[in-house]
Amino acid sequence: MKNRWFAGARPQPEPEPGPSRSRRAALRRRVGSLYTRVPRVVLVAAGALIVLAAVLMYEGTRPAPLHITQRDIDAAVAQALASATPPPSYASQAYEVIRPSVVRIEAINVRPNGQTTSALGAGVDDNASGIILTSLHVVNGASEVHVFFADGTPSQATVIQSQPANDLAVLRADEIPDDLVPATLGNSGALSVGDDAFAVGNPFGLTGSLSAGVVSGLGRRFKSPETGGTLTGLIQFDAAVNPGNSGGPLVNRNGEVVGIVTALLNPTNDDVFVGVGFAVTIESAAAAAGPPWY
Repeated sequence: MKNRWFAGARPQPEPEPGPSRSRRAALRRRVGSLYTRVPRVVLVAAGALIVLAAVLMYEGTRPAPLHITQRDIDAAVAQALASATPPPSYASQAYEVIRPSVVRIEAINVRPNGQTTSALGAGVDDNASGIILTSLHVVNGASEVHVFFADGTPSQATVIQSQPANDLAVLRADEIPDDLVPATLGNSGALSVGDDAFAVGNPFGLTGSLSAGVVSGLGRRFKSPETGGTLTGLIQFDAAVNPGNSGGPLVNRNGEVVGIVTALLNPTNDDVFVGVGFAVTIESAAAAAGPPWY
């Protein structure tokens, strides 16, 4: 009986036969034979060669390392030092410490003929109550004494103590600033020749000036041309002092007061600094002040 197709139905293609089991078995045997014939060490060596090739390619793309010479190092160090901010000098540090405690003193003297003269000097605040140390020759015989504090506050002042033997005077200001800063007193006994010495005052009316030098002698004697008296136990220094420095502080590098500027030794008749300066020790000045005036 012949096959008949129903209307509308089409014959489906026969699926292609896959590899027979015998062919798959043969392929497996061939791969296994290859694996057996190629030793494992060869495979490991091939992997190592691949890794080595990758490393060589990476090294070839890296930039060559820089060769740093001693000149390069010196140039870098010099550039760093040039750009660094230098530390402040001892003089500037000492000035910042003592500056708020220095006062300007103007002594007015009215002569019998009515003529008025004035003397300019400096002083230093001994405590927060307006007690000021200065040189006696600045205010001696004055009819009025005016002081001007570091912040510009003016005040009249009165001489409350004097010690002619050391050319020292103690003033009390009538009015004081609210933020008055007393000076820190040092120890002149700890000074040595060659130590830093800074004089702060108002030379020629130039308020708040500093001059720098060193201690050039200790225990000096000086005969005052004004009073005829002899001052002893003085600190000798070579920082420049001029009219207006008298009574001002002589400070060490820490800004501590070690003396009160009192005189200058001048080999000429000119009243300007060409010689050496002298200061009364702070211990003598403190003794002149007596007990604390609080």
